[in-house]
Amino acid sequence: MTEFINFFKALTPTGYLFLLLTAITLFSAIGVVTARNPIYSVLALIATFFCLSGHYILLNAQFLAAVNIIVYAGAIMVLFLFTIMFLNLRKDDEESKTNLTKMASVVVGGLLMVMLITIFRAKSAQVPTVNPVSFSAKTGLVENLGNLLYSDYILPFELASVLFLVAMVGAVMLGKREAGDRHF
Repeated sequence: MTEFINFFKALTPTGYLFLLLTAITLFSAIGVVTARNPIYSVLALIATFFCLSGHYILLNAQFLAAVNIIVYAGAIMVLFLFTIMFLNLRKDDEESKTNLTKMASVVVGGLLMVMLITIFRAKSAQVPTVNPVSFSAKTGLVENLGNLLYSDYILPFELASVLFLVAMVGAVMLGKREAGDRHF
């Protein structure tokens, strides 16, 4: 117990902000999974994305934080909300889940929790200390990210762009209507 108290006494304001963002992220992520209403689930997912952007800012990755808010919290969440409202999901499908499915999810979730607790309590899982001399103010900026992407990781970067292109072509082909198809 004294280690726990000493841990909180030794924290800086950034550490307290990190713990607060972590708690909000966990609660909103649990809200995504447990919400019965899909709209509430999407709103909890938006809160999760904003908290993750806060974590990126604490890690001095401002570009990733901005991209996370613009792309995920902005565009993808609008798409999810549009899809949910377009489908007009009114009834709960909790009845369609069998008791075996519910028990299997509880067992898997319990095993995951035990595994995570075991990992976090292990003495070998100590947090590495950061050498302040090796820290640079330009660590998470776009210039360094671009240099790294276009030098060391050019092949995975280009393969990801080809994957996105194939996904866009597939979405257009699936959405394309033929002359005799009915309109919804």
